[in-house]
Amino acid sequence: MDSSQIISDYLEVISKTKSKKTHQTYQLALNTFVHIVKDAPLTTETFGRFLLETSQMNPSTQALYTSAILGLYIYASQFIEVNLAALQQAKRLYARHRGQRLPTFDKKAIEKVIAYCEHMQSTDLGDLRDRAFILTLADTGLRISEACSLRRGDIDWNEGRSITIGKGDKQDVIRYSDRCMAAIKKYLTARKELDGTTGKPLPSLPLFCRHGKSAGKGKVREIQSDGMWLAIKQRMREAGVNPKSVRIHDFRHYFVTCLYVSSNDLLATKEGARHSSMATTQRYAHISDERVDRVFDDAINRRKNLSEDE
Repeated sequence: MDSSQIISDYLEVISKTKSKKTHQTYQLALNTFVHIVKDAPLTTETFGRFLLETSQMNPSTQALYTSAILGLYIYASQFIEVNLAALQQAKRLYARHRGQRLPTFDKKAIEKVIAYCEHMQSTDLGDLRDRAFILTLADTGLRISEACSLRRGDIDWNEGRSITIGKGDKQDVIRYSDRCMAAIKKYLTARKELDGTTGKPLPSLPLFCRHGKSAGKGKVREIQSDGMWLAIKQRMREAGVNPKSVRIHDFRHYFVTCLYVSSNDLLATKEGARHSSMATTQRYAHISDERVDRVFDDAINRRKNLSEDE
């Protein structure tokens, strides 16, 4: 089987096993790969050439493309000889690595949006959904895609918890705050009549669903991350917050920061944030490091003031 056929078959598999967005990303990565290597065989040297030619890409983009091409080689190993160990060595040798940046976000903007949602009095289904969704993001640390995929039956209403499958197919416990549970219940109560028309068991229905013209009359349809992010941006505008000042992951940053500032316990924060590595959690340690602030103030500002007194 030649390389072009393997690539075509691999993309077909991705289209059936991954999300539409992932399939599109992999397609871009494979188009870039073919543009660089032409019809060269799938060898370690070809992979190394791809890494060298993409070395000027944004590190995140290159990492994403590299992951897609490694997947191609793993798929191809069913039909041709592939040295996976050599591929990993080439990746370590050629691929760029992004430095670990400290998480930064506009805390005041997030809290302004949260405050706006807390005080929303509308009984419109779309308004109630957005209110519940934003409070859920802020108080659970769920990624937007994870929140969109929740089903009514996922939540243990007595315990205020749910089980989710996160990154790396890892099963985690999600804890829900009193305020987000109250907001979700209010939304679902208002949705009771609509849910009753589906003929489906309530636990199988999406926790958050579409509303408005795109939903279709009398239907309960799943929401998508992109559509929900547009809805959140609209709520930001209503709250007087510039949507450009808040990124999609900032609600999760806010959640992790609240955990650490309150507890000053990195291990508990790691578990609550569902981080796979303590190194990821440690990036948040700078946020409440008041000890360093005091040392700096004593060493620099106080010294300056003494100098002026003299």
